Amino acid sequence: MIGMQEVVLNGKKNGMAVLMILLAVTAVSIIGFIAGIDMDFTPLMVICTIWWCVGWIFVMGLKVLKPQEALVLTLFGKYVGTLKGEGFYFVNPFVSAVNPAATTQLGQSSDVKPVTKLGSGTGIDRKISLKVMTLSNSRQKINDVLGNPIEISVAVTWKVTDTAKAVFNVDNFKEYLSLMCDTAVRNIVRLYPYDVAPNVDTTGDGTADDGSLRGSSSMVAQRIKEEIQKSVDTAGIEIIDARITYLAYASEIAAVMLQRQQASAIIDARKMIVDGAVGMVEMALEKLKTDGVVELDAERKAAMVSNLMVVLCGNHDAQPIVNSGSLY
Repeated sequence: MIGMQEVVLNGKKNGMAVLMILLAVTAVSIIGFIAGIDMDFTPLMVICTIWWCVGWIFVMGLKVLKPQEALVLTLFGKYVGTLKGEGFYFVNPFVSAVNPAATTQLGQSSDVKPVTKLGSGTGIDRKISLKVMTLSNSRQKINDVLGNPIEISVAVTWKVTDTAKAVFNVDNFKEYLSLMCDTAVRNIVRLYPYDVAPNVDTTGDGTADDGSLRGSSSMVAQRIKEEIQKSVDTAGIEIIDARITYLAYASEIAAVMLQRQQASAIIDARKMIVDGAVGMVEMALEKLKTDGVVELDAERKAAMVSNLMVVLCGNHDAQPIVNSGSLY
């Protein structure tokens, strides 16, 4: 079954010619039946009546395909080939079209719904679409490599490339794609931290790196695409692209992680302020010494440094105190 290969039926675009022949034969049978009545020629009347009884069977062999559609045909359970490309075809009237996913609609992954898609008055449409389609993966809650629960969703664009594999290698290729998408997202996301974390190897080379879900979203999406593709090759499906559409901490830890990010931002800002304040104090002392404005002993330098650091690093404007006496 895994070795099933697509066979495209060529040279079948003769539906219009066959239709004209059927109409002509039907018209001749009507004239012949009338003539048989006039001439009281029973065999001619019988032949015309037999044609009316069996002629409609040939109409069942007429197939119409629009652009980017395909029809997988079987004859008494045996795969005979696939019609591809727009056109008016005529095939064996006894073949039947097969599409296990004809009544399946992909909305969101894990949310596959049966629908009734009506064709041209013939009930369920068994045609397989070869167009590029989109699967909007439902939002999943997954633990990252550090064990933090996150929520992520992925949009996958895909198309059927081998109709025989899609129909015969899996039970329902749309449901199969949906399940493989969920599995691939879970397998890849658990390898990454949400944000950059120390001592985490996301590539599997044994060396810690800076990979993360938030900072390396393109790389993560590419790995998800490759993971899905490996799983759906047997179903004759090509994954064109995969994109992360939603990424956030799960609600139960979102508030805590927000506080952590805020604290980290405050620490980084304070560090920058302190570094700048120390540089300004050093510059001020060096300038006073170079210009000979005032000579300060170690104790006065310490007091000046303390005052300048308070002024430069404080959250509020400093309230100056004017010293009207001697400095010493």
